[in-house]
Amino acid sequence: MNIHTQLAALPAPTTPVVATIGNFDGVHLGHQSVIAEVIDRARFLGGQSLAITFDPHPARVLRPEQPLALITPLARKLELLAATGIDATLILPFTDALRHMTAREFASSILVDTLHVTEVHEGENFNFGYRPPDSPATENSVASLEALGQELGFSVTIYAPRSLRGSPVSSSRIRKLIAEGDVRHARALLGRSFSIDSTPAPGRGYGAKYAVPTINLAPYPELMPAHGVYITTLTIGSGPAGETFEAVTNVGNRPTFGADSFAVESHLLKFHPLEGDQALTEQTPLRLTFLTRLRAERPFPTTQALRNQIARDVAHARRYFTLCRALGPPV
Repeated sequence: MNIHTQLAALPAPTTPVVATIGNFDGVHLGHQSVIAEVIDRARFLGGQSLAITFDPHPARVLRPEQPLALITPLARKLELLAATGIDATLILPFTDALRHMTAREFASSILVDTLHVTEVHEGENFNFGYRPPDSPATENSVASLEALGQELGFSVTIYAPRSLRGSPVSSSRIRKLIAEGDVRHARALLGRSFSIDSTPAPGRGYGAKYAVPTINLAPYPELMPAHGVYITTLTIGSGPAGETFEAVTNVGNRPTFGADSFAVESHLLKFHPLEGDQALTEQTPLRLTFLTRLRAERPFPTTQALRNQIARDVAHARRYFTLCRALGPPV
């Protein structure tokens, strides 16, 4: 996938451009279905498929008083977009100038004059462009985009919101599920398990705590599941050298140890020491993938009581992974 970060540096297209515009936070099943149509249409037309997204997320600029934790930070979002097979992604910096660009200006200046789009594919809840306070609510809706397309020379295909088992497939719904700790239902809407990318906590590394090797993750600024204990996998390293371990992970304040002790601590199963290029350092990439929630976080009267509960959590996780190996990965 080609990644473009500057409109001025874009080469003039020589074949039809089929595009979709969005934040694509999570790159969930709804996003994936629209992108698949964009790719199919581009292939049919002998052209190129293009995703147009924004950085930072517009909500962080428009509503800074309401912090938005992302399902997929930019690097992870680009990785997932590339996995769809789309030809290119354009990252538009969400600057003050772009923020105040009207729908007509966006369509004329960016979609037509710069990108020369042939088709645009969007969900029916799509909104774009600046809308002055006294203007009609439909001015920046997908209906407005369709009208602008008819006027400016590109077609617009509109998709009804996707639902799964009666639940809407949307980034906001997925954020809510993850924030509640319901990573199993979030997986159904994402089409994959929720994961975060981090590195080992400085100075913590890994060690044998409570008879189970552990790795603590460095502070992570984006969306985290609710405090609790989860069955997870932890991938240490990236690319061919990366190795994935089954794990049990505690997310929370570790109340047994007192206040101000928040940590994301993974207890690794079937762990073996890492050597050479795989040796763990504070810069080693880690990907923690959440499979299901075991229990809420709670304090224990003694360290021994905590050790006993960890043993029960590990036993539960071992049974879970044994079933996964026998029946297939979780869905």
